[in-house]
Amino acid sequence: MMEFSTWDILRNLLLAARWTIVLSFVAFIGGGIIGLVILFLRIGRSKAARTFAKGYVELFQGTPLLMQLFLAFFGLGLFGVDVPAWLAAALALILWSAAFLAEIWRGCVEAVARGQWEAAGSLGMRHLLQMCYVILPQALRIAVPPTVGFSVQVVKGTALTSIIGFVELSKAGSVVTNATFQPFTVYGLVALIYFALCWPLSKSSQILERKLNVAHRDH
Repeated sequence: MMEFSTWDILRNLLLAARWTIVLSFVAFIGGGIIGLVILFLRIGRSKAARTFAKGYVELFQGTPLLMQLFLAFFGLGLFGVDVPAWLAAALALILWSAAFLAEIWRGCVEAVARGQWEAAGSLGMRHLLQMCYVILPQALRIAVPPTVGFSVQVVKGTALTSIIGFVELSKAGSVVTNATFQPFTVYGLVALIYFALCWPLSKSSQILERKLNVAHRDH
């Protein structure tokens, strides 16, 4: 029987953690781009656009991410389309992240005083210009802490992609456990790696929240 040292286990887990980081980055950036589009639709003046954006957010927030992963991976297969696990994982996480980011940012936009809209309108600025030059710069200060905080949920959400065969940190933990028969050591190291990825993000969110709150009070 082959013996595996703790370093052998850790090395394999760290190699898999690269894909957790890459998938998290893709999901967060892609979700941010789509989330920004959904935000503009959500607070726009078109009733149809607002209804679509609201339905999108409710759909992806109201259904489990695991189900969305299954649909992305197996759903298109019903039509004869072969979807790689990495593509299904990225697509599901992007759409899921977009719904939450759009709602986070909507709350931040609505936190900006109504008088700012009125002041911008009195200058003859159209709705889009008001958003870009007056509202969004102020909302950005409010949005930074919860946005950074949500990135932790994205990292942890990647663990579910193992269910469709994407080999990230959690899936690698299962594979290494089957090879080494050392579940306590393997999953202990998996937990430590997740902590190492998530704790700096959580701490950054708390620090940014304190700093921006202090700056806001001083202002």
